[in-house]
Amino acid sequence: MTPLLKFETQTKELIDSLKSVCGTYGLGNDGNEFKVITQVFLYKFLNDKFVYELKRIDENIAKAENWEDAVKVLSSDDYEMLVMQMNESTARIKPEHYILTLFAKQNEANFARIFDDTLIDIAKENSDIFSVLTDGGEKVVLFDRVSEFVTDKRDDFCRALVNKLVNFSFEHIFHEKFDFYATIFEYLIKDYNTNSGGKYAEYFTPHAVAKIMAKCLVHKEVSNVTCYDPSAGSGTLLMNIAHEIGEDKCTIYSQDVSQKSSHLLRLNLILNDLVHSIHNIIKGNTISHPYHVDNRTGELQKFDYVVSNPPFKLDFSDYRNSLDTKENRERFFGGVPKIPGKAKDKMEIYVLFIQHIMFSLNATGKAAVVVPTGFLTAQTGIAKKIREKLVDEKMLSGVVSMPSNIFANTGTNVSIVFIDKQSNRKPVLIDASKLGETVKDGNNQRTVLTKEEEDKIIKTFNEQIVEDDFSMVVDYKEIKEKNYSFSAGQYFDVKIEYVDITEEEFNEKLSGFTERLEGLFSESNKLEKEIKKQLGGLRFAEDRA
Repeated sequence: MTPLLKFETQTKELIDSLKSVCGTYGLGNDGNEFKVITQVFLYKFLNDKFVYELKRIDENIAKAENWEDAVKVLSSDDYEMLVMQMNESTARIKPEHYILTLFAKQNEANFARIFDDTLIDIAKENSDIFSVLTDGGEKVVLFDRVSEFVTDKRDDFCRALVNKLVNFSFEHIFHEKFDFYATIFEYLIKDYNTNSGGKYAEYFTPHAVAKIMAKCLVHKEVSNVTCYDPSAGSGTLLMNIAHEIGEDKCTIYSQDVSQKSSHLLRLNLILNDLVHSIHNIIKGNTISHPYHVDNRTGELQKFDYVVSNPPFKLDFSDYRNSLDTKENRERFFGGVPKIPGKAKDKMEIYVLFIQHIMFSLNATGKAAVVVPTGFLTAQTGIAKKIREKLVDEKMLSGVVSMPSNIFANTGTNVSIVFIDKQSNRKPVLIDASKLGETVKDGNNQRTVLTKEEEDKIIKTFNEQIVEDDFSMVVDYKEIKEKNYSFSAGQYFDVKIEYVDITEEEFNEKLSGFTERLEGLFSESNKLEKEIKKQLGGLRFAEDRA
């Protein structure tokens, strides 16, 4: 086993052990379990990152047999000087906040309060950098009082958690890159990013979809760009595009109505060295109260890249009428879905997100958005108006129709629509619906693309390759003639296979067809006569009872 694989295994074992503690103290399958797991994991990660930075800056601490003893002899001024030299993405932690310090205090009375106070102090100390904002301006800090999520034996609960944190250190993996942390993050939240959380539940975007979106959007070296997701969830799409661009070459912006999503996205940013963007993570409703505004103009901010896997259907009837206003006319150019008499939870909110995304692109902006495949061919309504605008203004870069069940928790077929405000090429339409293999995922089945299939889609899109029954490059005139259909299948040539046969073979086949047809006609005549005979024998009989 390689050192990296060994560490990945140990990290997953830590996560499992924290879940085991939660189960022992009554939090198994409890809504608060994910808060405990993610916050304790984050505390461990930030603690070890701080110690790593201390050793990187101070050679004496790095070489000391016991680094904690080496820190204790420092004056407060010397310690502060070390902290000032640290990368700004490193959380500021005092010696009394170290995990080893807590471990040494675990037998003291009211240990749960000591544990909670430690987390709260760290949150306050780092509030300016690590807090998520709500659209109302409130700060959501790093940590809650973890012990308050259990009803009794709180001291024992906190002791059990601390004891799980001292067995190994993250110090040796801070140089690792996106792929390592993506695996760890997905494992960390796998039980909490499901559709069991209600109408605002997050849906984990498969990495294949996120990878395809990122690599088809970013074709060249770019820097100092902005990336936005108006329905960010836990941040899979943003992490992929940031990695493709370079974490130090982009700034992340997001908004999501779910508080859970905001917590998870913050954790994802910390793991992936994107701490500088945390203050742009907003907990709030993008459709009714979009947060990000250009300070110079007072208008909604425009971005270089937008990625999104928005909710498809959602009840937004309680604020629907506030959207259909003169102020929103430009943003929602195609209209706002009406409130149905029944099944309000089926309101197509995704068409509002697509319009918002188009409105949020700057003059050279690019976007990729996941849509239900039905959007590609809808003949009326808002979906049709959106497609017309994309074609008439030559903003459509391409479409990839994905295999069914690419998402394990929804049976909806999905496609990816690529938008480019400064497109200088014909759109490429790809039908990838026949790719992938079916695997079991819990109680569901989902389709998984191989790496070769992912690469084929990306190469076909970027190089505009035409392949029979897989991809087509079309011009905007053709799309208009097809009633603005974005479905690749409607543009494939119908091929007729011809087989060379002799005149004698042709006449023989034709004779055989004629004989079979005459036999069928004969049987049909007999059946017709029999039916008439039976009908002719029917007589009306009165009920004589």
